[in-house]
Amino acid sequence: QVQLVESGGGLVQAGGSLRLSCAASGRTFRGYYMGWFRQAPGKEREFVASISWTGDTISYLDSVKGRFTISRSNAQNTINLQMNSLAPEDTAVYYCAASPLPTTRTSEYDYWGQGTQVTVSS
Repeated sequence: QVQLVESGGGLVQAGGSLRLSCAASGRTFRGYYMGWFRQAPGKEREFVASISWTGDTISYLDSVKGRFTISRSNAQNTINLQMNSLAPEDTAVYYCAASPLPTTRTSEYDYWGQGTQVTVSS
């Protein structure tokens, strides 16, 4: 059974930091792009960041560039998202996902975690 399990969410004040982690199990994700998405109440799920298997191809949503850093450990089957300088508009449920393609489209991600809540207070 393929599982992506996120952790690390919580409540933080504006300007603070959080580190999200995603543990993958149930199959190998060799060659897969791993991504982070988020969904705020009343809004569509949006792409946040992605990283290739080798880590040499990374993409970010423009509004998080310079504040968020995605990384992965293939040996440990984990993907991380370091989030700094958090703002209230970053409040959302954050999801980990896996795709065989270098894509930002939610429809092209095959596997999804259950999500972890991030709340940034002003």
